[in-house]
Amino acid sequence: MATLDAAAAPTRVAPGTRHGRGQARRPARVLPTLVLLLGAAYCLVPVAWVLVASTKSPGELFSTFTFAPGTGLAQNLQDLFSYGDGQFLLWALNSLVFAGVGAVLSTLVSTAFGYALAKYDFPGRNAIFYAVLGGVLLPGITLAIPQYLLMTKIGLAGTYWSVLLPSIISPFGIYLSRVYAAAAVPEETIEAARIDGAGEGRTFTAIALPMLVPGMVTVFMLQFVGIWNNFLLPFVMLSDERRYPLTVGLYTLLAKGSGEPALYSLAVVGAAVSIVPLIALLLVLQRFWRMDLVSGGLKG
Repeated sequence: MATLDAAAAPTRVAPGTRHGRGQARRPARVLPTLVLLLGAAYCLVPVAWVLVASTKSPGELFSTFTFAPGTGLAQNLQDLFSYGDGQFLLWALNSLVFAGVGAVLSTLVSTAFGYALAKYDFPGRNAIFYAVLGGVLLPGITLAIPQYLLMTKIGLAGTYWSVLLPSIISPFGIYLSRVYAAAAVPEETIEAARIDGAGEGRTFTAIALPMLVPGMVTVFMLQFVGIWNNFLLPFVMLSDERRYPLTVGLYTLLAKGSGEPALYSLAVVGAAVSIVPLIALLLVLQRFWRMDLVSGGLKG
């Protein structure tokens, strides 16, 4: 009988056993999860509110503050696209030109610059790299006024070039390209191409560039989003409303909203519509990251 009672009695887990360690580590796992959930809520709740508010009519928008969808989405979209004889579409086209052309040029310059810093040994390379790091740490807002004075000096202030040219050089894009090129392009491959008689230009375009595509996609995406959401530079550079991007255009709607409250609804639905191209771009470009992960797994 004593033997049966001893067998039925629950066994105690020693403090140093695996079960005890698992229970001790459980709070340590919960805390990072809670921090991530709070961060996600901090980022996503404003976006969710904009999407919900875009469905509300002006009366619903100002009467209640809830996350319940409204009934004015169709009318808001109609008013938005008809405002100023299609001015919103013109702002969207300007944003697409600024972000698309600027991101492509910036990606090409950053890739070539980063590849040179990673694979060539020349005097002053470290000094240039440290200067690039300094540019990463320098807030862009401090450069807006000097860039405006420079563009005014050469007669480009108020033109598309005054927004495009400062967007081409991205210190963070150069830094990211340099790090990626150092890891993705083997030195042996470059040396083999040189032994076979390939010039430096052909080695870069035909051999190194295909290996750098995932990094280039990342730089392009970051630059596109950064230029698309940029407000201060076009606000300082441009004075003609026909050249405004979406950020400055929507700001003018908010500024005019004090006299016409209905424009607040247009600004809200315009902000919601401006998110759609970024989501579509991310969905299209993510396959390049997937391809890179698959190829890395096959190589491993």
